[in-house]
Amino acid sequence: MALIISEDCTNCDVCLPECPNEAISDGSDVDLDIYFIHPDLCTECVGAFDEPQCVEVCPVECIEPDPDHEESKEALQAKYEAIHNS
Repeated sequence: MALIISEDCTNCDVCLPECPNEAISDGSDVDLDIYFIHPDLCTECVGAFDEPQCVEVCPVECIEPDPDHEESKEALQAKYEAIHNS
């Protein structure tokens, strides 16, 4: 399952450099005023870390599972490998 950033985001910028897949943007590319996680690039850090790094550093705890993008750990691992082996 990909992660999603809620409207509670304060745009503090701490999550952006933590993502091993560069899945997080400032939202301007999708016309948002808060940070955004691109679900096609988010692997919840499967393949890179034991825990999602953006969740670990978020000071307002506004990052949660995206119910519209459910994926198994195996699917997340395969996505991670596809991103980093292309």
